[in-house]
Parts: sequence; C-alpha cells; structure tokens
Amino acid sequence: MSLLRVCSLAKCVGRRSLADVRRCFAERCQLCVSARSGAAGRISETPLYQQRRNVSTVFPKSDDTKKRVHEQSQLLDVLEARIQQLQSDVVLDVQHAKVQFIKAPSFGGGVSSGRTPKGSTKDKSDVSKSGQTVTKGASKSQPSRWMEKLSQEKKNKLKKQQHLEQKMQRIVKEKPLGQSKGSKSSLMATGTSHKIISSAAKKSKADMKLSDKIYAAASSTTAVAAATSAKAAVAPKAPKPKQKDSKSKVSDKKAAKRATTEGKVKDEDLANVAELKQRLNQQGQDWTSLSTTDSPQDGSKGSLCGDIQLSIRSYLEACVFVGDIERSQSFLLSQHRVMSRRKYLTTDVYNIMMRVWAKRGMLNQIGRIFILLEEAGLKPNAGSYSAALECMGRQQNCSPKVISRCLNKMREDGLSVDDLFSQCVFRQDERDMLLRAIHTVKPDYEPSLSLNASQCSSPLVQDFYTKREHHTYPKLDFTQEELQERFKRQLSVEEACTVTIDSVEGLKPITENMAKMREMLAEQRAQWHKVLLQALRESKMILAKTNTKAYKLDLYPYLCLLEDKEYVDIMIQSVTNMPPSGESLKILARDVGNRIYTKYCVRQKHQNQTVEKLGSIYDAYTDLLAKDTKVYNVLPREQWCKLEMEQHSGPTLQGGETTWPYILILELGTFIVDIMVKNLKINSDILNPAYDRKLIPILYHMYTFRSTRQVGFIKPHPILTQMQQEAMETKLTFDSSVMPMLCPPVPWTSVKFGAYLLTPAKLMRTLDGAMQHEELLEKCENLHPVFDSLNQLGNCAWRINKPILDIIISIFNERGSEKLDIPPPLSEAPKIPHFHPQDPTYTASEKAHMKREVINAKKKCSEMHSLRMDALYKLSIAHRMRDELFWFPHNMDFRGRTYPCPPYFNHLGSDVTRAMLVFAEGKPLGPKGLDWLKIHLVNLTGLKKRSSLQGRLEYGNSIIEDILDSADDPLNGKKWWMEADEPWQALACCMEIANAVRSPDPTKFISHFPVHQDGSCNGLQHYAALGRDVIGATSVNLVPCEVPQDVYSSVAQQVEELRARDAAKGLKIAQVLEGFISRKVVKQTVMTVVYGVTRYGGRLQIEKRLKEIDEFPKNHVWDASHYLVRLVFNGLKEMFTGTREIQDWLTESARLISKSGHTVEWVTPLGLPIIQPYHRTRNQVLKSTMQHINLQISHDAKERPDTVKQKNAFPPNFIHSLDSTHMMLTSLHCYSAGLTFVSVHDCFWTHALTVDTMNKICREQFVALHSQPILDELSNFLLHKYCSTIQTEARTKKYQEYRRLLLLLGKVPQTGDFDLQQVKESTYFFC
Repeated sequence: MSLLRVCSLAKCVGRRSLADVRRCFAERCQLCVSARSGAAGRISETPLYQQRRNVSTVFPKSDDTKKRVHEQSQLLDVLEARIQQLQSDVVLDVQHAKVQFIKAPSFGGGVSSGRTPKGSTKDKSDVSKSGQTVTKGASKSQPSRWMEKLSQEKKNKLKKQQHLEQKMQRIVKEKPLGQSKGSKSSLMATGTSHKIISSAAKKSKADMKLSDKIYAAASSTTAVAAATSAKAAVAPKAPKPKQKDSKSKVSDKKAAKRATTEGKVKDEDLANVAELKQRLNQQGQDWTSLSTTDSPQDGSKGSLCGDIQLSIRSYLEACVFVGDIERSQSFLLSQHRVMSRRKYLTTDVYNIMMRVWAKRGMLNQIGRIFILLEEAGLKPNAGSYSAALECMGRQQNCSPKVISRCLNKMREDGLSVDDLFSQCVFRQDERDMLLRAIHTVKPDYEPSLSLNASQCSSPLVQDFYTKREHHTYPKLDFTQEELQERFKRQLSVEEACTVTIDSVEGLKPITENMAKMREMLAEQRAQWHKVLLQALRESKMILAKTNTKAYKLDLYPYLCLLEDKEYVDIMIQSVTNMPPSGESLKILARDVGNRIYTKYCVRQKHQNQTVEKLGSIYDAYTDLLAKDTKVYNVLPREQWCKLEMEQHSGPTLQGGETTWPYILILELGTFIVDIMVKNLKINSDILNPAYDRKLIPILYHMYTFRSTRQVGFIKPHPILTQMQQEAMETKLTFDSSVMPMLCPPVPWTSVKFGAYLLTPAKLMRTLDGAMQHEELLEKCENLHPVFDSLNQLGNCAWRINKPILDIIISIFNERGSEKLDIPPPLSEAPKIPHFHPQDPTYTASEKAHMKREVINAKKKCSEMHSLRMDALYKLSIAHRMRDELFWFPHNMDFRGRTYPCPPYFNHLGSDVTRAMLVFAEGKPLGPKGLDWLKIHLVNLTGLKKRSSLQGRLEYGNSIIEDILDSADDPLNGKKWWMEADEPWQALACCMEIANAVRSPDPTKFISHFPVHQDGSCNGLQHYAALGRDVIGATSVNLVPCEVPQDVYSSVAQQVEELRARDAAKGLKIAQVLEGFISRKVVKQTVMTVVYGVTRYGGRLQIEKRLKEIDEFPKNHVWDASHYLVRLVFNGLKEMFTGTREIQDWLTESARLISKSGHTVEWVTPLGLPIIQPYHRTRNQVLKSTMQHINLQISHDAKERPDTVKQKNAFPPNFIHSLDSTHMMLTSLHCYSAGLTFVSVHDCFWTHALTVDTMNKICREQFVALHSQPILDELSNFLLHKYCSTIQTEARTKKYQEYRRLLLLLGKVPQTGDFDLQQVKESTYFFC
C-alpha cells in the first residue's frame, strides 16, 4: 500500500526536494512518527503527511487541544475495557484499544477521530507484565490512575481465580475420604475426568475433532451424573438422634436403586455417543463443506448492518451513475469521518470511488482512498488493486516500477494477477486497461481462464455428467437466423421495460358512450402527464437544495436515474392499473419502486456496454439450439460459459448490480405515490354537468383495517373508476417481465445471472428483504444440476391453442360462466344498497342487517373485479401471443420447487390457462400415442380413478361419439366436456383426439398436446419410500398392483369400520355418522397430514365437508368433526407407521434446533442448500410525508427463530425439497434422452409419443433418489451444523437441551422392509 502512495504522490515529490522531505520528518516528534509507523513506516523519506490533506484525519492545532484529545481517548479506552471486564464471567486478560498519540503538524483540514479503528493492526500497544499499557515510541508517557487501578483489579481477579482452582482441587482430593469404600474409587475417577475434560476443552478446543468434543462433553455429563448418584447413596454425616434406623435403610436402598438406574442410562448414553463419534469421524469431512452458513450468533452483526451497507452502496452507485461525483465523494468522506458510521463501510464501498477515479486516470485520488482504507482498518481486495492497475493502464507514461510495486504489494496481500481476472466484475473497457498495465511489466502474460469443470458431488448425477456417449440433447425447431431475429425482438421489449398490448375486451363493438369515455380519459391523461412532470421537477429542486448534510442518505440521486418522463409514465401506469377498491400504500409503493429499479438496471447494462457483448454471445449460443447446425454434446450452461470465456474481453456479463434494500424501494415508491396523490386532480362535473365545477383529487389517501391492524390505502375516486369501467379501453400496459419471452432464455450459469436478457431476475424467490437465501446460494460451490434443470424447463417452447382461446374469449366477452370458471363482468355484480345510518325509520337490527349487506356486496364486487382482471390479463396476453412461439424462463422457491417467471400466464395456472397452451414442437403419436390421449382425457374427467389403465382406455373408446361431438360443437352440442373435473383441458383433448382419429394415419399424426402423468399422493409416496414402509407403500402405489390404490378411499373405509364398531357399542355420534363417511369427507385431511396439518386444522377441514352435506344434522357437526379427526389420525398412524415416526422425528428435531437459537437448514441430495426463513416478527417503521408505514418483518436472520413455524414447516418443506429433487433428476435425464419435458411440481408433462419413456425415467430416478441414505445424511448434516459447539457445563439447562438434540439427531427412525426396486414395475406410481 505504501508503494501505491508513492505512485500517487509523484507530483508532490516532484515539487519538493528530498532534503525538504527529510527536514519535514525531522521536525516531527518521535511519538508522532511512531504512531504513524503503520501507515508510513515502510516509506522512508516520503512527505506522506501532505497526502492527509482533504482526506479525513485532522490534527489538533495546539498543545492544549492535543492533550485534551489524548486524555479523552485514553479515558474512553479505559471505560471500554472496564465494560468488557464487567460483562464477562471470567476475564483472564483485558485487551485495551489502541491509543494513537499524534503531534499536530503545521497544517490541517477535516475532522479527526482521535482513535485508531479496532480493525487496524498498524498502531499496536504492548501490555507489559505489570499490566500497564505502554504505547510504542512513547516511553516517557506515564499511565493514568485509571490504568493502574484497572491493572490492579485484573491482578486481583487472577489471584482469586487461582485460589478458587486450588480450593476445588483440594475438595476433590479430600471428599472421597468421607465416603463409603464402594464409592471412593468411582467418585475420584469422576471428579478427575471432569476436571481434565473441561480443562482440555478450554485449552485445545480448536484442535479437537468434532466427535471428540461430543464424546468429551457426554463423558463430562456422565461423570457429573455419577457423582450426583454417589452423593445420594452416602448416609448422612450427622444424623439426628431421633431418626430411626429403618428410615435410613430405606433411604439407602432408594438411593442405591436410583444410582443403579442412572448408571444404566449413563451406559446407554455413552454407547450412543460412541456410535455418534464413529459416524462423525467417517463422514465429517463430507458434510463440513456443505455446512456453509454461520450460526445466528456469528452472523448477527453482519445481518444487523446488511441493509445499511446496501443502502450506502446503492446511494454511491446512484450518484456515480448520474455523474454527481462531488456528491458521492463528499458522502463517502462524511461516512468515513465518524466512527459510528465508518463501521458500515466495506472495502467494496471504497472501491466504488476507486473505479470513478480509475476511469479518469487520477492515481493520486486512488492513493487517498487507499489511505482511507487503512484508517478504517480494512484490507484492499482484488477490486481495489484492479482499479489501481486500471488507472495505471490509462496513463500513457506510467512508470513500470510503479506497476511492479503495486503487483508486489498485491502479492504480499495474498492475491495473484489471475485472481483479478477471476474475482472482479468489469465494466466497459476496465479489463482491457488492466491487462494493458500488466503487459507493461509482463508482456507475455495472458489470464489463465478455465471453465468451472468441477462436477457435482452427488452420486445421483455423476453418470449424467461423465457418461454422455448415449445422450441426444434435443434441438429447437428453428433455424439459427430465426433464433437470432427473435433475440433482437426480445431485446427491444426488455429495453422498453413495458409492453402495451390489445385488450380482449377491445374486441367488443364500440358504443357511443365507450368512445366518449376513451376520449375523455386520453385528454385527462395528457393533462396529468404535464402536471406530474412539473411536480416531479419541483420536488427534485427542493430536495437538491434542502439536503445540506453530506452524510445524509436522501432520494435525490434516485430521482435522477431516469428521464423525468419515465417516472411520469410509471405513475400513469400505476393509476391505470389500480383496482376500484384501492390498493395498500405499501404494495403500491413497492410496485412503483421495483419498476424504477428495473429500468435503472437496464440502463446500467447499457452504460456498462454489456448489451453489445450479450448480443454477440447469444448469437453464438444459438448454434447449440438451432436445428440447422451441428449436434453438440454439451449442455446450454456449459456452452454459454465456454462462449463467455472465449469472448473474455470487454465487460463482464454476470453480476455487478447492487440489489436495492427493500426499505429503499418502499421509501422511493412512497415518495412517488405522494406526488401522485397531491397533484392528480379532475373536474367534479366531468360526468355530470349539474354538479359545481371544482378540481377534486382522483386519488385519496385513507386508512382501513386489516384484521386488527390499521393500514394506509390509496383509493381512486368513483368518478375515475366509472370512467375506466365504461371506457373498456383497448390497451393494457404491462411490465416486460410479465410477458413470455420471444426467444429461449439465457441459461442460468450463476446465482445472479440467467433467465431474461436485461430484466433482473432472482434464482430463488424470497420474501421482500430476505437475504439469507442468496448468501447461502453464493457460498455453495456447485449448483450445476439445479441450473441445468431450470434451463431445461425454460428451453421448452410453447404456442397458443387458438380454437380453445377463441371459445374462451367469446364466453368472456358475453357474460362469463361461473361453471366454466370464466368470471362475469362487473355489470353482473350485486348492487350495493344505499341507506342513511341516521334515518330514524330503521330499527337498530335493520341498520345492522343493512350494514352487513353493504359489506358483503362490497366484498363480492371486489372479488369479482379481481377475478375478472386476472382473466382479462391472461386472455389478453394469450391473444397477443396467438401467432407467436414463446418460452417461460424458470426459477424456484426456497425449497427448490420450480416456477415460471411470468406471473399471470403460464402452465402452472388454472384449467383455463393450461387448456390454451400446447407444445410448439409436434411429434407423431406413434403406436400408443392415441391410447395415451384417450387415457389422459379420462383422467381429466375424474370418473375412473379406481380403474386400471385398460379400463380407462375402454371407457374412452366407449364415449368416442361424445368426444367427437364436444370437439365439433362445444357450445351447442351435447356439452359432455362441461361435466369433467377439468373441462377446458378436456375440451382441448377432445379436439386433439378428433383430429387424430380423422387423420389418414393416426400413428403419424403430429401432436402438440401435452399428456400429464400425476403422482399418487406424492408426499406420502416420499414418506413411504423414506421409511421403507410396506403398508404405506402399497397404499400409495409404490407396489405393482392390477388396479390403482386410492389412499383416500382406504382411509375412509378404515374410519367407517372403526365408526361401525363404536356405533355397535352405543356411541351416539358414531350412530349419527352412519352413511355420511365418504372419500370426499376425509380426502383433504389425509392429503394435508403429510404436510403437517394439526388435529385442529384437520377438524376444521372435516367440519367444512360435513356442512356441505345437506342431509347431515347441523347440530352434530361439532361433535362429529372432533370424533372423525381422531379416527382419521389414528387410521393414518396405523397405515403409515413409518411416515408418522419420520414426521415426528423431523418435527422434534426442528423444535430443539430452533429452541437453541438456530434456524433449520439442510441440503438436498442434489446439493441445493435450504434454510427456513421463519423468525420472530419485528416491527420496523418507515417514516414518510404521507404516513408512517409499519413493516412486520418475519425473515430477519438476527431475530430468534419462530419455534412453532420452524417445527411445523420442517416436515412439509423437507418433503417438498425431495419432490423437487425427483423432478429435477427426471428433467435432466429426459433432456439427455431427447424428450420434451415440463412439470407442475409432481405432475409431469410430455408428448403422447414419449409418455412411456418418461414414465421409465421417472421411476428409475425415484428409486435412485431413495436408494441414497437420505435420513442418515440429514442426521449427519444436522449434527455437524448444530452440535459442533459443545456445552461442557453439564448441570445447565442449555446443556440438557443440547444433549437431547444430540441424541435425537443421532437416532434416525428405523426403516421397514419395502423393496424400492418394486417402484420400477408399478404402473400407477405416476399415471
């Protein structure tokens, strides 16, 4: 670092002679030179103090001031040390903070902190043996009486501790003398072993293996237990004269018996711990690498300041982006000057300004920032040296010696030149300038770039990545030129950030009133645009003038990121999309803030010149996907990484953008909403000229209650709502991320890069503000299987089923149909009754009744509007894409379950949405394809769930006339399809079958229709496989059977048998329930038991089903639901014994883990780390001019875990992580087999031709997954994660909880005898 300062001060050195430099240093006192030795000691005879000007450190100008600063600093350090001493239980040593004594030079500038930061290692203080603190170079300075007193107290405490230890040793030696002969030797061994173990744990804790620590702690506990039992067995030393001998004998016998029992427990515990020790030694290394996150205690400090650090980085980057360098520099210095704010600064924050000065070639400014880094006690990283070298590369006449010194200093800090190219994110030409500087001293150097070829450690996918000779990766049915053209279209959509499409309501004939309302709205919006533009500019001017404090974070830079017109467009879009019932201020502000952030990210990528490079790489990437190019044997992710490595010059595509903290997005959004509310107005007589003309606001800020909480609401004026409803506008404006992509998505190659071209996307969906998931993923070394699975799902091309879409739109534009799940228009909504609460003609009961009617009518209108708008968005998007081929990029939730990124229109939607989607690629039906279409149709009807596949096929053949009639005349024919469980998908399948059977050769008919294969109660399938439960496996079709087993019917039958038995015994409620127990009554409870439903929740479910039965007596619903839920749970416990044991083990493990202060975390068999984000809720208040927004944050990692949520959620979340793993494995192997494959969680889709192949792969991967020791590996991981910190105080409550957790995690539930290989032959496992 000193060498960099020499480089940056070349001009200063040039102006002053070497003699002046020496004279300047000679004038300094020895104390000042010593105090600065860390910063300047390595640069002899350099006028470093000139560089201190305009940075942050200022020296007192008089001796009195210097003395006062010296005394205050010394006193503060003494008080800090005293606080630390009082807070600790046993203080063996006291570390004093370093005190920097500085002689004031003849010049000054800024503000001085007066102390060296804690992190600084340059200015060290020595602690003498007598306890006095002596600063190096300050031998004449005498310690104060405070220091002497503190030192004396430390000596006294050490003496007391030594005396106490000696006393304890004497007690241990003397105590056995008073005991019986039988207990003497055992007690002596106990005390000795406890002493040795606890001492060893203190002295060499870091050197012990984890298993040794556990064994030592357990031995310690056993020793104390033995000592306690031995004490109990000893007769009283001084019995009372009246005490009878018989009582004494009985007491002795009881004590001896208790000691024997505790001895047996001791032996069992020691045996269990010994077994744990062996397991941990065998598998410890494998799991230690996966346990990547720190405990909450370790990471609480980091999470505490995480949002503040993000806010600082975001503010600096925003200032730099808009070119306000002066503001960014003064802000950084103001944060650096004050110690309380400096602690939030990281090296990366300083690097932001280094980049700025590097672009301008100002090496002296970079040198100043290096000085700031050292003052802050921070170490330069690769980004710091990269900026310095880039700056040197931009200078035409930079000395090679300067560059060499910088490289040498970098090497001293443990960084290599290759680290710069592998760790840094480059923008524009930064990489080229860095390379130019290095070539000055190393002309032959070339960065050693290599692909991350490390393979996933999971044995489940090792063959997938290593044995590819038989893989046939599918191609897309497009030429390379077509794909490149599609990329350009998608790029233009994302650059605009919004898309305006035609509304399907615009297909209606235009009435005179509609045309009038549309014209009025257009005029008003033009006027609003001008008003908002003026208001925004005035607000920015006020902000720019009022913020005079450089250290204060304000919104001004964020209001300059976009053009003023773009902010106004966002406001108008928000008003247009607002529902009549209004929107929560928090949600509205979040949406507005996110839109600004998205536009900002897109602009950043343009400014950083990444768009050009993205286009170049994507053009080359299409060579892998196009049908008219050669066949590759690599995956999309691998090809993209290879292309990035080949085109290494220029900016880096991955990373670089700082995610804005949630609180910033809300604050910015609230500011924008405030402008809207204050400035948007309309004439009150616009719809009714009879009213007085005056300007009234179109948006109102009001409060409403959600449960017991008061919530701020933004509500549109009824005039605006009426105008929008009557206009039935022909255009809808969406964010670009709402639309499907027009080209294949960018493959996921890292946690922060993938999916859309420019729009930011998260790999893992999280709650707003939750950061722990992203941090966990970034620490994970290899997520290749997860990336590749998401890429495979995203690469599936789709198209619209036009006949189905047209039928749905026709019904939608008429009156809708509740039966067919097409919501009616608001004109069909119930009228809200009007009445005056003060009207004396109404009685109190009538007023209450009228109020309830008003509330219910408003609720119904709000629900109908929500459903109608949802359907309008989906149908309008589908109508826009009717002649397009498109793709859905995918990401996942924190459990690993995958989802398409576009929120409204995708294949995870309702029956209506799924019916409109078919594969873009068609494949011939083949010999069995038509049969699979018929079976799929019967499955959609829900009529033959207990029938075999052959029975379903026969039924399908028997209703062929109804199928053809439905396809030919769906709305006026027999309408057979309307009675199906999934009517719209059934109609689509009818049309596909009709086209196939009428074709010349059905086996050659090209089908685009997706055929589904659904898991049979998939959660219970995973539980049964985990526990090798034969009875449970049979119930959920893991075992081959001639007809499918229906677990819901089986449970209902078992409950009926138990009910009949109780009824025969005379139980009244059992007699009442005769004839009412059916599959439907118990289905929901059985389905959700696997996902952790409680008896209370199960009772509510059964109560709801019973109320739906008209014939069931309502006065018995309460008793019947209590009775039935008990029978259902007991029946499930008998049928799925292994399932219940595993579920209980998972629940209790999570309870003990969260009770110890940790969140539950695990790793899926594919290596995906998962953490449950359930913490105790804390309130955070966002203060704004509109209102104070109370944020209830339940994901803050520094808060203690929510034990109830953690334990209840662990079993279902763990099972969800397993079903997502099974899906990912299936998707990978289907891709390698050339199949088209998509999934809706545990429902797998493919072409009719390839259903049999997919079924084979699905079963093989399920068997492969559960052939792994999943529960044993989970146990090992949890042991290493949560039992690594050993509690040695055996008598404490905390230790007892730790010991229970240790023994529980070590005791995995036993498994049954079910043979997993049978799953491969089970027809109805997925069907």
